[in-house]
Amino acid sequence: MEVAYRIRLTVSLNVTRFLLKQGLSFRGHDESSSSSNRGNFIELLLWFSELNDDVSKTLFANAHSNNQINSPRIQKELANACASEVTLAIVNDIGDKVFTLLVDEARDVSVNEQMGVVLRYVNNEGYVIERFIGIVHVTNTSSHNLKCAIDDLLVKHNLSLSKVREQGYDGASNTRGEFNGLKSLILQDNPYAVYVSMIVNMVGVSCKRKDQLRQLQHDRLVEQLNDGEVISGRGKNQETSLVRPGDTRWGSHYFTLLRLCSMWSSVEKVLEVVRDDATLRDNRSTTEGLIERMDNYEFVFTLHLMKHLLRITNELSIALQKKDQNIIQVISLIQSVKHQLQSFREYGWEDIHDQATKFCELHNISQVDMDEIIPRRGYKKYGAEFITNLQHYRVEIFNQVVDLTIQEMDNRFSEASTELLGCISCHDPINSFSRFNDDQVICLATLYHEDFSANDCSRLPLQLSNFIANVRCDPQFAALSNLGDVATEMVKSGKHLVFPLVYQIIELTLVLATYRIIELTLVLPIATASVERAFSAMKTIKTDLPNRMGDEWMNDSLIVYIEKDLFSTIDNKKILQRFQSMRTRRIQLPPL
Repeated sequence: MEVAYRIRLTVSLNVTRFLLKQGLSFRGHDESSSSSNRGNFIELLLWFSELNDDVSKTLFANAHSNNQINSPRIQKELANACASEVTLAIVNDIGDKVFTLLVDEARDVSVNEQMGVVLRYVNNEGYVIERFIGIVHVTNTSSHNLKCAIDDLLVKHNLSLSKVREQGYDGASNTRGEFNGLKSLILQDNPYAVYVSMIVNMVGVSCKRKDQLRQLQHDRLVEQLNDGEVISGRGKNQETSLVRPGDTRWGSHYFTLLRLCSMWSSVEKVLEVVRDDATLRDNRSTTEGLIERMDNYEFVFTLHLMKHLLRITNELSIALQKKDQNIIQVISLIQSVKHQLQSFREYGWEDIHDQATKFCELHNISQVDMDEIIPRRGYKKYGAEFITNLQHYRVEIFNQVVDLTIQEMDNRFSEASTELLGCISCHDPINSFSRFNDDQVICLATLYHEDFSANDCSRLPLQLSNFIANVRCDPQFAALSNLGDVATEMVKSGKHLVFPLVYQIIELTLVLATYRIIELTLVLPIATASVERAFSAMKTIKTDLPNRMGDEWMNDSLIVYIEKDLFSTIDNKKILQRFQSMRTRRIQLPPL
């Protein structure tokens, strides 16, 4: 009986592992024995039993009715055991090291507010690691409530708040500060961004419309090639479509706007077909409204303005989304983006106006007279106030949107944080640590008084001087290109032991000073891209069909799905031991 139970339990665990790693649902709509599709979990068990006679002898009819090991409760307990072992591996990897909290919020398909938490730390080999630790359903998104939720999550995993060195949040006012994020600011003063999404959804909602769009675009390209408007060549004029922008990727918005501009005529024709074929009055009026928007100069102007702003920030956005963030490169991009935005604010009006004008001429869109007097929007209840079109477009749209973008860049990358990042950049190993600066390193150390005492800081300059002199003579360090390489090479070469600053901190023994400075710099967050990736995964795990998935079930599924590389290293023995210890089982297995 024990052997059969172990086989049955192991098979159920293997099925659980597969479904969790693939982000697939477990349950079926009808799991009765007469159903033709009993859900992924049961169907996979049946498939296993058909392939293996030993397994078949232990499952379903060959097992006691009260010990099938395939009930919904067993499925959830197995998933929880898998997730618990993953989080335990993460916590053990962190150990007593300092780490950073990366936090973001999003709503799931059931319109529940979810808070995702990622921990960023440096492992024993000197590599920067970002691990998803969990997702928490928060009924109230006030700062106090979010703080309590974070505290509870850390306590649950035996992680100390005293080890948190930095915090990275999204653009929400209740987590980051008094200002809203860039996305909210743009949407607040630029509702046309919403219309772009509506256009994309309306055109791409069905396969028929997608095919119409592709065919129209194909015919248009053939005509342009024949007229010599575009040239042919390898990799040019490939088939494309209008892609829906992603909520967690600003770069996708940029490419959506690019494609909308290039496929403008084709998109309009598809919308006209949709309008003419609409059977419902609401659909017809909605489509008619979108066509009117596209034929409006203000929409075209704002479209080109947003396209240019997203072009300026695109490379920075891509760099921030990477897991292996090169902090030195990011600092350079931040500075260049701020400079570009300011230059665009002062000299970019004419270019955007000219682009919008030429675009309207190309697509037969009525233009506006910039000297025409119009009522100022939003002032009707205070009496009519009149301005020119030039004031409306240049001051109320162009200047305001650009100013908001500049303001958000300054808020997210303030002078203080940029100064801190400047301290970090002095560890750049390129050109034999040519940027190294003793004062900046000591300044960084004094910011973290819990890690570096006054005595440590007084001894730090000499050890730093010896360290730099040593690595500049070491050929292994001459080829390094980023901070991560410095940390890993120090561990490999043992230099983290040759250059220690010893000091006493409760629960810490030997502290590696120079290594710890580099460790602190690597832990500092630049963006919350990892948490945003977690929310992208949430859309895979919790969809419209399994929208009643409980919070704990979703959390366990997300942890394993996101950290599947770590999950693959955990063998079945540990998971089975945890499963057995959850509660008293009908059959108790001996220690594995």
